[in-house]
Amino acid sequence: MNALVTGVAGFIGSTLAGRLLDQGARVTGIDCFTDYYPRAMKEANLATLVTHPSFRFLESTIQAADLGRILADTTHVFHLAAQAGVRKSWGRGFQVYTENNIEATQALLEACVGTRVEKFVYASSSSVYGDDTPLPMRETALPAPLSPYGVTKLAAEHLCNLYHANHGVPCVSLRYFTVYGPRQRPDMAFHRFMRAAITSQPITLYGDGEQTRDFTFVADAAAATANAGTRGVPGRVYNIGGGSRVSVNQVLDIVARLSGSRLDIRREDKQKGDMRDTYADTTRARADIGFAPTVSIEEGLGAEYAWLAAALDRA
Repeated sequence: MNALVTGVAGFIGSTLAGRLLDQGARVTGIDCFTDYYPRAMKEANLATLVTHPSFRFLESTIQAADLGRILADTTHVFHLAAQAGVRKSWGRGFQVYTENNIEATQALLEACVGTRVEKFVYASSSSVYGDDTPLPMRETALPAPLSPYGVTKLAAEHLCNLYHANHGVPCVSLRYFTVYGPRQRPDMAFHRFMRAAITSQPITLYGDGEQTRDFTFVADAAAATANAGTRGVPGRVYNIGGGSRVSVNQVLDIVARLSGSRLDIRREDKQKGDMRDTYADTTRARADIGFAPTVSIEEGLGAEYAWLAAALDRA
């Protein structure tokens, strides 16, 4: 496998690239280091990859990259590059999301037309569903995103479908459900909770804490993504959820046990665009790509806590 991984310096992208290298693939990674969070954290994600003889890194936006040359010997594309975050996608910031999530995806898909790419795996999000979808959420449900971010992820899914139907680009879309674990972005809730617990700072909690999520450990998400590259059915969408649907309050209880301290929780109003509950029906992913999450929420939170504590100790 000669794989292209976009967004390779990110949380999931770097984990996926490491997995592909371990499986014997040659990997070209591309990342433009958007300023959504510090570049130093992304460079740390790349540290073990850049020393691997089968890894090549390119710093560029997708739109500016020489995609014809990159794709000339590429067999598999894993498109994880995106502007993340629900809350920052409102207002003037929306243009960044259209550029990085929609326009970049269209440019990459267009470049794949007529190539020998065997599979194009697109990283979508459970944010496409919205709050009116019955639980567990099935891929056949009508999407109704609550945030501009969700709208851009759904638009990119539609582009994948269009390029598959009209140009034969073998696209598969994965809807990730709240991925967490080592290297998690600093804006994400678990990272914020744990950093506050380790440094004895207050924790800001939006809403009552009874909102639930289907939390997915990063290694399980990476395994599903790699499998989609070889076993995914072109034209299909797959839910990738960890089967650990718990409330935010339950997560905070686990963080308190990990830290061995009482948490100082400051509650604020629910934020616009935040979904109340998510829970994935992964029947299709189990059948087609052999998806079977292996890490429980307690194990996964323990792994992320240990990683963050070590990172803060080194800082």
